[in-house]
Amino acid sequence: MDENAHSQASDAAIRRVLKAEVAARAAVAQAHREAAHMAEAARRSLAMRSARNEQRIRAVVAAFERDLAERLAAVNAQADTLAQPAALSRDDQQALCAAVRLLARELVEGPV
Repeated sequence: MDENAHSQASDAAIRRVLKAEVAARAAVAQAHREAAHMAEAARRSLAMRSARNEQRIRAVVAAFERDLAERLAAVNAQADTLAQPAALSRDDQQALCAAVRLLARELVEGPV
């Protein structure tokens, strides 16, 4: 092979290497861009999931608080009802009066 052909072959090889290097750099740059897009998409997805989870948690807490408030209101209403003296029936009043008279007599006169 003469020197000119050898030089042309070397030049062609160098051009192929340089062209491959340019293509490789372009591929690496494209891969970086794609990775950045994937990372951004993952961040957006995570943010949306976080927001949905936060909404779900708030809904559960709100439902729990409503349920608790209703139960406390029922307990307080029952406590208010129990705190009111019950009206005695006529029979209960007569039995109570008889028991008080008997107690008074025993206190004054001694056991019967």
